[in-house]
Amino acid sequence: YAWDANEEYLFKAMVAFAMRRYSSKSTTQISNVLLCNVTDRVSFWFVVTDPSKNVTTVPGSEVEAAIRMNRNRINSAFLLSDKTLQFLKITSTLSPPVEPSTPVWLIVFGVVLCLIVAGIFFLVFAGIQQRKKKNKESTERENLEEKDEVTGTVENGIPCEVLDLKAGHINGVFAADDERFTSL
Repeated sequence: YAWDANEEYLFKAMVAFAMRRYSSKSTTQISNVLLCNVTDRVSFWFVVTDPSKNVTTVPGSEVEAAIRMNRNRINSAFLLSDKTLQFLKITSTLSPPVEPSTPVWLIVFGVVLCLIVAGIFFLVFAGIQQRKKKNKESTERENLEEKDEVTGTVENGIPCEVLDLKAGHINGVFAADDERFTSL
C-alpha cells in the first residue's frame, strides 16, 4: 500500500503508544517521534525524544524494549506480520509452535486399535463362514447317506446298490454263459 502522511502519523502514534505503555510515567506525544530518511520502499529510521526535554533522545534500549513489548499491536495496526514489518536491531517475537489438538501418540494408538479390531472381526467372520460351509457339507453327506440306504451304499464316493442277501445276487461277471469254459 502507499506510504503517505497518514501512514506516517499512524506509525508515530503507535510508537508513542508503545512508549507510554512501557513507562507508565511517560507522557510521550506523537510530536516526540521523529522519522528520518524516509524512502519510497518504506524504509526509515526514527528517534524518540524525551517529552520533558525536547532536545535529548530516549535511550535506544528503552525504545527497543517498548517496541518489543507492543510489537503485536504495531503489526496489527498496519495489518502486517514480523516477516513483513522489520525493526533492525530488534529481534522478532517468535510465536509458540502450533500443537495439534490431539496428541500424535493418541492418533497412532487409535489406528493400531482399529487394525486389531478389524482383524478380530475378520477372524470371527471367517470362522462363521467356515463353520457354515462345514455344516452344509455334513448335512449334504447325511442326506446322501440317507438316500443311499434306500438305494444303496456309497463306496469311495460311488453309490452302490444294496445287496439283498436273502434273495441273493448273481454277479454277472462270474456267471457262465452256457458253460463255455471248463468248470473248476
